Order: sequence, then structure tokens, then C-alpha cells
Amino acid sequence: MSIQPAIFEEHQIRRVYDEATETWLFSVIDIIQVLTQQLDYQGARKYWKVLKSRLNKEGSQLVSNCYQLKMAADDGKQRLTDVATAETLLRLVQSVPSPKAEPIKLWLAKVGYERMQEMADPALSLNHARETWQKLGRKNE
Repeated sequence: MSIQPAIFEEHQIRRVYDEATETWLFSVIDIIQVLTQQLDYQGARKYWKVLKSRLNKEGSQLVSNCYQLKMAADDGKQRLTDVATAETLLRLVQSVPSPKAEPIKLWLAKVGYERMQEMADPALSLNHARETWQKLGRKNE
């Protein structure tokens, strides 16, 4: 699995590409943080905890479609975090009342389309990686 952060409206979304299944897995809490417009990670984490509990009580399969992977946290340590595919996130976004819901849906669709293009032309993958690297404020070297 290769970790490649993505940028959504100046927010860093942690994601991992699983080569075995050829799917992106996104950090659920990062998406929740954008949707709820929480300023800090802890607020988004608490929101997700309550939402996850409510969805479980309703018998929703969304929570069972989430996995836990170790990802780098803000403090640099590797911590378990819930991740989900774009398909699961699209369904999850519908559970969160937010003005950011539609932009997130469009962004997830764009990420999927870009991945399809990168599979057809690997050079696009390298160009995209360079652009992301620069957006994160890193030098060209």
C-alpha cells in the first residue's frame, strides 16, 4: 500500500492506495473534519464516534465497510484510523448535513477519474505526484 495525501480546498486528506484491490482508501475522520468544518482533529473524531454509533444502531452497513489502518497523525506517530473507499464515503457523506457535501462528492468522483487516467498513462501519475508534492509546500528537489 502506498500513502499519498490528497488536497481538498487546502485540507490535507490522508489516503492510501491498495494495489491488490486497485482502490483508494481515505481517512474517514479527515473527510468528516471537512464536512463538519471542525477546526481540530479531536472535534471531527468525536463527531465520527457519535455518527458511527448512530449508524450502527440503525443497522447501517456503512460502518462495517470501514477498515482501520495505521496512518501518520499530526504528531508524526502512526495511529490506527478508520478508512473507507470512495464508494463508502459517498454514502457516508449523505449522513452528514453539510454545505460541503456536494463539493466532497465531486472531489471524490474526480479522484476516481484521475486514477483511471493514471492507469492508462503512468506518466500522468508522476506528474500528479509532483503537483501534490508542491501543493504540500515541499521543494522540487
